[in-house]
Amino acid sequence: MMEIAIVVAAIIVLLLLITMAKMHPFVALILVSVGVGLAMGMPLIAPSPETPGIIDSIKAGLGNTLGFLAIVLALGTMLGKMMAESGGAERIAKTLIDRFGQKRVHWAMMVVAFLVGIPVFFQVGFVLLIPLVFTIAMETGISLVTIGIPLVAGLSVVHGLVPPHPAAMAAVGIFKADVGKTILYSIIVGLPTAIIAGPLYGKWIGSRLHKTVPAEIAEQLVQHKEARELPGFGNTLFTILLPVILMLIASVANVTLDQKSEAAKVLRFIGDPIVALLIATVYSFFSLGYARGFNRDAVLKFANDCLGPVANILLVIGAGGAFNKVLLDSGIGEQIAEVAKHSHFSPLLLGWGIAALIRVATGSATVSMMTAAGIVAPIAATMPGTNMELLVLATGAGSLILSHVNDSGFWMIKEYFGMTVKETLMTWTVMETIISVVAFVFILLLNMVL
Repeated sequence: MMEIAIVVAAIIVLLLLITMAKMHPFVALILVSVGVGLAMGMPLIAPSPETPGIIDSIKAGLGNTLGFLAIVLALGTMLGKMMAESGGAERIAKTLIDRFGQKRVHWAMMVVAFLVGIPVFFQVGFVLLIPLVFTIAMETGISLVTIGIPLVAGLSVVHGLVPPHPAAMAAVGIFKADVGKTILYSIIVGLPTAIIAGPLYGKWIGSRLHKTVPAEIAEQLVQHKEARELPGFGNTLFTILLPVILMLIASVANVTLDQKSEAAKVLRFIGDPIVALLIATVYSFFSLGYARGFNRDAVLKFANDCLGPVANILLVIGAGGAFNKVLLDSGIGEQIAEVAKHSHFSPLLLGWGIAALIRVATGSATVSMMTAAGIVAPIAATMPGTNMELLVLATGAGSLILSHVNDSGFWMIKEYFGMTVKETLMTWTVMETIISVVAFVFILLLNMVL
């Protein structure tokens, strides 16, 4: 297929521009996005609203990615800065190190991420917990990779497999699966998967790749040593979990309340990730700021100072979203789906395989899961004995595989962890592939039992 060859060539060119030509990833991603659009025959300027042009796709991809992420990363960074300056991050880090021991602290990060990740988006959980990873890495001298990989593994597993996350929840509806059983099976499959891809792989790769906290981010999200007495563990824990609690309440309200009632509308509003983070960030100004002896000028300075290092991260993530959008608008995902329709595999393998192919080609886990679900659902309906709950999980597992340069999440991990493209491929990309393959093996085993 010519389209697949174009995508592969684009990825190779992108890697060469960043690694060999030393071009800034933002510029390289935009250039390659334009090249892919031209090669795929997309119009330069949109002839109609239904047919996007190359520049329209780039604008839409960058805007849609940052419309949510810019707010989340800005508020999350401010919250992280307050945790750092007040000593809250150090307090939680010390408590985890004391309870689990220095040798097992990476296990603690996986458990915390798995629990925190259930009601929140991957990006929200990441910005909430990354200050802890940085602080623990600074306190212990352990490689940032050893502690960070368990964090992102826990979050990624929950994001891809466990309802009420949007794509998983939508797949439950498409396959007409039972929500309760899907959640139960996703935890049975997800926990051992997160253990293998997180603490076990993280320790192995971390012993071979020692990364320290990037200086610019360390300056903002890790407490300075001249800090005073640390805040209480309970207060700090409540501050960091406040957005999680608000989102969890909204999830419960979605299931238990009449959706037209005012109470449901209010709870859904305050449980929206942006509003929940806004409330938590403002609360942190009081609980970790004014209550800790910082005046208004100091709190304002913290909020201003921490945003500078995030600007570069946001631009690169946005450009990754633009590249992703051009690939989607070029129709590559639909062409893969069309070929897959005529195959004769079992529904579980078909769901996993189609989602995996679309994920690798387009970079979007959500799009790959939704597209695969739409293709496989009518096929599965004609095959008696198909376990629809496991089919949801198989499709979700496929959608996580091989995150690379066309995924905005790849660039977020790269920038926050201060890694090169090669190091990000060795850590994040391999971890995501382990999650996908191991989860699918557990799904097949569970299918044999059920």
